Amino acid sequence: MIVRIWRGWVHTDKAEEYIRYVEETGMAEYRKTPGNHDAQLLSRDLGDGRTELLTLSWWTDLDAIRAFAGDDLERAKYYPEDEGYLIDQELTVQHFTVAPPAP
Repeated sequence: MIVRIWRGWVHTDKAEEYIRYVEETGMAEYRKTPGNHDAQLLSRDLGDGRTELLTLSWWTDLDAIRAFAGDDLERAKYYPEDEGYLIDQELTVQHFTVAPPAP
């Protein structure tokens, strides 16, 4: 199992609107891609007018991620209206192998 992680930042007054947009676009696409086990969107108000967003998605393997993201697995995937919301974003994502549970 592999976890894919992305981060971005929006103005706090636009956070709820952007969260709805991400749920309708990226999160929906994650969840319908074969090999995706789940996806979550986390947010936190940084107290300075910005809200940080973090997406976590769980995948069977790199081929499943490739079906979602394309051949450049490290490149973040964006949707048409993201640019209008994001004040900063990571252009790459991180992948972590989930350690099996201890016996």
